Amino acid sequence: MTGIAGKHVLLIVTGGIAAYKALELTRLIQKAGGTVQPILTRAATEFVTPLSIGTLAGHAALTELFDLTREAEIGHIELSRSADLIVVAPASADFLAKMAQGHADDLASTTVLATDTEIMIAPAMNVRMWEAPATRRNVAQLRSDGVHVVGPDEGDMACGEFGPGRMAEPQAILEAITAHFDAKAARGRLKGLKAVVTSGPTREWIDPVRYISNESSGRQGTAIAKALIAEGAEVVFVTGPAKAPRPAGCRIIEVETALEMDAAVQDALPADFAVCVAAVADWRMAEAHDQKLKKTPDGTPPTLELTANPDILAGLSQGDQRPRLVIGFAAETENLEANAARKRKTKGCDWILANDVSAQSGTFGGPENSVILLTESGAEPWPSLPKSKVGHRLAARIASHFGR
Repeated sequence: MTGIAGKHVLLIVTGGIAAYKALELTRLIQKAGGTVQPILTRAATEFVTPLSIGTLAGHAALTELFDLTREAEIGHIELSRSADLIVVAPASADFLAKMAQGHADDLASTTVLATDTEIMIAPAMNVRMWEAPATRRNVAQLRSDGVHVVGPDEGDMACGEFGPGRMAEPQAILEAITAHFDAKAARGRLKGLKAVVTSGPTREWIDPVRYISNESSGRQGTAIAKALIAEGAEVVFVTGPAKAPRPAGCRIIEVETALEMDAAVQDALPADFAVCVAAVADWRMAEAHDQKLKKTPDGTPPTLELTANPDILAGLSQGDQRPRLVIGFAAETENLEANAARKRKTKGCDWILANDVSAQSGTFGGPENSVILLTESGAEPWPSLPKSKVGHRLAARIASHFGR
């Protein structure tokens, strides 16, 4: 049995206009064969009623910590133990802070703190709240604690603003839940192996408002991580500031600069294999400016002194904790195969996937990719495929390499 069928989900609904989406999520989980036990915070009851979601779920919605009937049997402990997964959707900024700091002052927060069941959250809040340093710290802490994060999406807010902070759509949350259970149930060919995957661009700051970067969306890295997770691998996903959603079911480390990415990759070792998909900036400022650079009176451009960033792929390939299989990507705009073959040799990695990232290719930010896999045995052109299928094809090749 795979997916949600037969699974019991504890759905915690916190306060916010997005709480109405919890009704649709409840319906989708049940349609997929799962069961739902809803818990509402006091603020959530201002947006949806316990009667409405309880009726949909077929289980009375719970709201009170000090329920004499349930707490006679330590109800919040029993609730957490009976669930296959705890989903917080929507997860308000306040509830994220409670989770990150270990507060337990109502049924929802007490249940979360008292559990060893895995937790998935779907944040929802105003864009400024989502981008606030405190929220970013709390989310980083939760990711570090192993909490799976879905979304948020970018779009129009109920408050009239636009930006990231919208709760992921119920269908997307359902897919993340399904992927989570599929990964846990996987008797995949990569079960028992640990992978490090890098993804997205890096940013190298020139001054407080300008940086060196590229158009990598992170889609291919996410697709590869998802495919490896589906095959049962334990994945550490190290990502720069990518637009693509993060994969569910793995440890996620958010970084910004090449130096931060290099440190995170080294900290994630040892690993059985590594897939370096990230488009890492080759150079950074020798010394970033503390203040915004101003135009000179005569309009002469400033001189930027650059220095080389660490070579993450070469460092993995030649390091003391070298994974058994190291795979890199070669983003090229000309002489694709020749440049990629040279890169594989100089970096010392085992495989290189060469892809054309010129403007006309549509690879950067696009849904498809056309690659050439170069190994010691030679070059293997792949047809243009959706990035998800590139991920599955690569996962299958890795499994074959390990004799799985």
